[in-house]
Amino acid sequence: MLLFASARDLAGCGSLRIDLNEGATVAQLSVALAQRYPVLAALLPKCRIAVNHEFAEGERILQLGDELAVIPPVSGG
Repeated sequence: MLLFASARDLAGCGSLRIDLNEGATVAQLSVALAQRYPVLAALLPKCRIAVNHEFAEGERILQLGDELAVIPPVSGG
């Protein structure tokens, strides 16, 4: 799983490994991330999860080999 911006800063790395059961959803992934990496727990509800370069909703079922990324909110001027 790739981490960007403030998620990467909080975790101290650009990627994490997380193991999920077959048929897990994006929502289950978010819960598992918050449990395994508590430093990300407060940020995750504000983030989007991308699956294979597309934002995914919570009910999306993950497949083996999917590229996953945590995308925090971004602001700019």
